[in-house]
Amino acid sequence: TETNPALEDPTPDYMNLLGMVFSMCGLMLKLKWCAWIAAYCSFISFANSRSSEDTKQMMSSFMLSISAVVMSYLQNPQPMSPPW
Repeated sequence: TETNPALEDPTPDYMNLLGMVFSMCGLMLKLKWCAWIAAYCSFISFANSRSSEDTKQMMSSFMLSISAVVMSYLQNPQPMSPPW
């Protein structure tokens, strides 16, 4: 049998992993730009996911990225400064 490469797209999994890594960096290092990248990766993971996938891991990554953004702004309400 042939496998359809469109059904095996690893993009949601990679974006989910990147979202979790950047969320943890945003939470631990208090970097706002890491938290925003995590939220962006979580949105991409959610948009590219299939309906047949398990949504628990995706939703936990999404909630972790949102909490990283919220916590970074609660700790320091100043506008985000460029990373350079």
